[in-house]
Amino acid sequence: MMMVGLRKLVIISSVTCFFLYWQLILTVGLDGLPLQQHDEQRTVTLRTKRPGAPFKIAMFADLHFGEAAWTDWGSGQDANSIKVMSSVLDDESPDFVVYLGDVITANNIPIANASLYWDQAISPTRARGIPWASVFGNHDDAAFEWPIEWFSPPGIPQLRCPANTCSCPGESEDCSFRGTGRLELMKIEIDQNELSHSRYGPKQLWPSVSNYVLQLSSSDDPHPPLAFLYFLDSGGGSYPEVISSAQSEWFHQKSQAINPDSRVAEIVFWHIPSKSFKKVAPFLFISKPCVGSINKERVADQEAETGIMKLLLQRPSVKAVFVGHNHGLDWCCPYEKLWLCFARHTGYGGYGDWARGARILEISQQPFSLRSWIRMEDGAVHSEVVLIP
Repeated sequence: MMMVGLRKLVIISSVTCFFLYWQLILTVGLDGLPLQQHDEQRTVTLRTKRPGAPFKIAMFADLHFGEAAWTDWGSGQDANSIKVMSSVLDDESPDFVVYLGDVITANNIPIANASLYWDQAISPTRARGIPWASVFGNHDDAAFEWPIEWFSPPGIPQLRCPANTCSCPGESEDCSFRGTGRLELMKIEIDQNELSHSRYGPKQLWPSVSNYVLQLSSSDDPHPPLAFLYFLDSGGGSYPEVISSAQSEWFHQKSQAINPDSRVAEIVFWHIPSKSFKKVAPFLFISKPCVGSINKERVADQEAETGIMKLLLQRPSVKAVFVGHNHGLDWCCPYEKLWLCFARHTGYGGYGDWARGARILEISQQPFSLRSWIRMEDGAVHSEVVLIP
């Protein structure tokens, strides 16, 4: 079977005009800049639609583009995922989007260039001129797994790699299903998208990629910032499912440097839940103080916890951690002084038949507050929770 060609996408080109209608500044963390970027003072100014309006973030989790890429079913799932994102973006009109891991299912993509599916996944956000940032999940650069149906009766798999998807047509070894690594995926996203605020992160943390911080500030009064948004690579694929002690130390040093007195709120995003999520998980039904609508599986946590949660608990400025990974969970629960929240399964790829949607986070300025809810594909809204009143 030939892989279905990627659908044509309508891209809004007049990004400059779009930026004139925003009112918040998003400053890139200094040590998280792209490798080719040397201007460490570069800032991007974003403006809300009206003065004093909250800053709204939509989280798209577990899209799994490229699931069963060799089948018509797979391309149909991707089309459905685009419909979910488009519906949420049109209903919520967010100021920013966070791709919360497992953007693609690399282990199901029989081409060397997984970035084609990654590009397709971010297309609804890009087409609307909305800036975004991404963090890696466990499937994004996983090794290709040969589907059993590819094996002929004698037991020898027939090569299935359309020539037009090969980087060097005519050379079969270039269609070796090696997948696309974290660094390569991030480089392509950054180089080809002016609206992307994703970053590689410090070199000393590689092969862990997508460790960076963004600063959110009001254009009316940029000092002090409104919040710091931290993104961490929780591993998986080519990297163990863990936030390493090196990453924890980077967070510690970075947070002390840019927010030494913990006066500015800090919000954290990664993909695989830490073991602390198991401690607060509802037993059967979701009841207060937890808020949510589905609790259909056990927390699938990281392989180990090497200190990141201890650091987060020590900082009064850390208000919430948002994760994906578990498709059958969408609750928020308090954990000592902060909140631990699952997003909602957004993509039609991946396991589970629960209704799709996205978690929304709203950051208000005066007075400062954090509020979150779930927006569903059909437009319904539920599970509203006030994280900071």
